[in-house]
Amino acid sequence: MANRAYPTDTRIVQHTGGPQTWKVDADICVAGAGITGVSAAIEAARLGRKVVLVDGLPSLGGQAVNSIIGTFCGIFANGDDRYQFTHGIIDEILNDLGASDDLYYRVGPGWTTVFYDEIALSRWIERKIQEAGVEVILGAVIRSVEFENRRVKKLHIATRYGDVELSAKGFVDASGDAVLAWLSGLPCREPAQTIYGTQMVVVEGVNEEGAPSREEIAERIAETASKYGVVREDGLAFFFEGRGTVGLNMTHMETPLEPMATSAMALEGRRQADNAVKLLRAEFPETFGECRVRAYGLPGIRQTRWIVGKHHLKVQEVIDGTEFDDAIARTAWGIEVHDTPENIIWDSFGTGHVHYVPLGSLTPPDADNLVAAGRCIDADISALSSVRVMAPCAAMGAAAAHALDLAGDGSIHQIDMGDLRTRLKDNLERTDHYRDEANPKNAAA
Repeated sequence: MANRAYPTDTRIVQHTGGPQTWKVDADICVAGAGITGVSAAIEAARLGRKVVLVDGLPSLGGQAVNSIIGTFCGIFANGDDRYQFTHGIIDEILNDLGASDDLYYRVGPGWTTVFYDEIALSRWIERKIQEAGVEVILGAVIRSVEFENRRVKKLHIATRYGDVELSAKGFVDASGDAVLAWLSGLPCREPAQTIYGTQMVVVEGVNEEGAPSREEIAERIAETASKYGVVREDGLAFFFEGRGTVGLNMTHMETPLEPMATSAMALEGRRQADNAVKLLRAEFPETFGECRVRAYGLPGIRQTRWIVGKHHLKVQEVIDGTEFDDAIARTAWGIEVHDTPENIIWDSFGTGHVHYVPLGSLTPPDADNLVAAGRCIDADISALSSVRVMAPCAAMGAAAAHALDLAGDGSIHQIDMGDLRTRLKDNLERTDHYRDEANPKNAAA
């Protein structure tokens, strides 16, 4: 060791007082790197656009990865004819994660959900973003927006390394909280009552042999929740079969748009999750007696603030399956409102039902180059609860990318809807089933 030349040189630097600012230009800027923003960014990059993807977290994947949502909902039609609603990156995810055995299909009474390994999805997203040539700015807080003459001009972003000024021709607000619309001074909506979020956890070391059914677990939770200090009485446990892991959706906590309260509720969510694990260990010792928490997700947020668009999607339009002339996405996911701490409203739809998302719900009428997508589109609380799940969110992200591509330097309000619908034909008209010939068990049928 005495003969080794260890590096010892340093240099002295001193902050001069002025901010260090980087200037970045793009064709399309996407704010938010969840499934919606990732879909928008990849789609826009594949259209030949220079894309910059911005997110406040230091990692990609948004809630799909970092809140460990664990399930893709809204991909398939209900009933026996379970055709696929959303394509694009959803096809690639089903194929690639299916091939690596990182998906599990659960076919319920009329509906189909797809469970996924969050680590596998995280790496898939990172690889695809790199392959598409999307530039990313992570750990980025959007502090202000320059908005004039009906256009978003520039974002002022803070990072731990200094400030960024980001200019673009078009912007996708996939932030979940309508950050771009809000900071542009555009009208936004907030719920008049509390909509609760969820602290997801994954437990491992679960003994699957002779495990109780999901229905048995749900019934026991309802019976014993108060005994263990579990707030949510209709919580769910999702087995990823063959891995000895279970995702727990057994909490309800507020997710306010206020920094100190939100931070406090994140801790409250983990306390609730710990109580839920205690319940399962005690009530189902043969299955959960030796389980332990593998990961706590970040707080899962359902609805906080969203835009006022050209069209306010209403729950009756969802129930009626209204097909809009400017439809850009579809699903059959039920009305799922988390408006009380104890339980939720869950009204599912029958065979043959389809409801749609119009472009008007993604587009603020006073902005020409801003498209919202995901959970911050314009809808009433109940309507939004049925379209904010991952499959239609991915479809909305793709639609936002194509709308801005068609608009170019013009207005999203003047694009040819015929051209847009042609581009989005797969997500509006296809009725074929997903098939993975290499892994037949991954075919939703």
